[in-house]
Amino acid sequence: METETLDPAQAFMAKVSDRFKPVHELTARGTSSVQQFYSGATVFLTGGSGFLGKQLIEKLFRATKISKIYVLLRCKKGKSMEQRLVDMLKDPLYDTLREQQPEFADKIVAVSGDTSELKLGLSDKDWNTIADEVDIVFHLAATTRFDEELKLATFINIRGTREVLALGKACKKLRSFVYVSTAFSHARDEYIAGDVLEKFYESPISPENLIGVAESMDEERLNNITTSLIKGWPNTYTFTKAVAEELVRTMGKDLPLCVVRPSIVTCSIQEPSPGWVDLSCIYGASGYVYAVGLGVAHTAYGEHSNKLDFVPVDYVNNAILTAAWETTRTKSSAPEKDEIKIYTVSTATRKPITWRVVQDILANKARYYPTPKAVSYTFAWCTNIRLLYWIYAWLLHLIPAYIVDAVMVLFGKERRFGKLAQKLSKMTMALSHFLSHHWKFDDRNTVALFDSLSEDDRKIFNFDVTDIDWPEYILVWCLGLRKYFVKDGLNGTIYGRKKQTVLKIVTFIMMPLYFYGLFKIAYCVFYYLFVLFNLFFK
Repeated sequence: METETLDPAQAFMAKVSDRFKPVHELTARGTSSVQQFYSGATVFLTGGSGFLGKQLIEKLFRATKISKIYVLLRCKKGKSMEQRLVDMLKDPLYDTLREQQPEFADKIVAVSGDTSELKLGLSDKDWNTIADEVDIVFHLAATTRFDEELKLATFINIRGTREVLALGKACKKLRSFVYVSTAFSHARDEYIAGDVLEKFYESPISPENLIGVAESMDEERLNNITTSLIKGWPNTYTFTKAVAEELVRTMGKDLPLCVVRPSIVTCSIQEPSPGWVDLSCIYGASGYVYAVGLGVAHTAYGEHSNKLDFVPVDYVNNAILTAAWETTRTKSSAPEKDEIKIYTVSTATRKPITWRVVQDILANKARYYPTPKAVSYTFAWCTNIRLLYWIYAWLLHLIPAYIVDAVMVLFGKERRFGKLAQKLSKMTMALSHFLSHHWKFDDRNTVALFDSLSEDDRKIFNFDVTDIDWPEYILVWCLGLRKYFVKDGLNGTIYGRKKQTVLKIVTFIMMPLYFYGLFKIAYCVFYYLFVLFNLFFK
């Protein structure tokens, strides 16, 4: 009897998943030191609906016998916080957990609030309940938009952190508080190609002063002075995270607190399944890889030899969970110490990969697993020359998009491709700072933390970046994007290869014609402008 064979993409992901089965079996025992630390714990979590937060919730329930999680949620797009929680838990991320613990959602309590509001927008009742019951706080919430206006970024990333710290001080049974920052909080211009240590740096401005400015100053006026305020930082995100760390240093010195600084967080490497990625990542590195895989993006800006710094989301959360355990252990053994440890989770120092290698993997190995839903031949021209990038962007993205929009208008359809092309260019330029520069992130505290774990905990809560197989991980990332973004079920890979062959031939025929047509149009325009000039000014 002939058996149906797996699609090559499905076979590859199954092979990767099978390798991690022993770890899942070990996790199910629940006997390790870190697992026992969370047994019966009550957690308060901000950012629970985000990429990092959702995976953290999943890992907590699957790997530990946690008692309850309070998740701060706000009403959004007409949905109540309860409905948002229900929708969030429908994510395929929780499929394995649902099979193992069908009632896990009963232990999640959504509390109405907003990190941009005073007292987090919590009612007095919710504030007091959390203060009475919670013993572990994870503050993950932040606006990660690079182009966020400074007022909102200040309210969420700085004032919100102040309010969570105040709540932490009110918690009567607090054992551990983890603040999640970013490795790029102090990766400013003066440190490019230099060391960024696991320490607190001088804040560019007093947190309270910046909060006061944001609360009192007109938004338009604040926007006008933003460039001068954030000088040295590439965007409002990294700037406000730097200022927030000063709040953590000053307000948190009497708390059992630590800071975790991840670099660019990307898809899961193994948990709960390889390749999981959230739609909230669409405007970051994952969004760019997705656009290339669909044949929508064909150009990028970055330095070929630059070291990139991608970290799997499950590695970041494993570091967060173990950092909370270590913080409690350290405070218990030496309560007089007020040092706040910083843990950087980064790959560029101990497991570097260059932009050129990533491009090579995408252009060659990833091409073996194309999605059948690709709209054109998948290729990308990369340059570190800004002028050349914009020439590529106009030729390969913007002009074709405007031509298609013109055709759409003729047929009475809505124009949308021009806006999409503009968003792609905007996203590429937002990432360009990190694709064309690198920093040497010190991660000795993180390495020491990992080395202090038992053998079982090193497997269950692995964040040893040196064991990442980059070619395999990049492929897992691409297939994860197919599974969770494109949603093609990892089917049709063979058809996708044939389609790419056809699209390649079409591209090689049409591109010269397209460039010739643009040349002729430009020639005619300049010729008639020259003639008109002579007529009027002769």
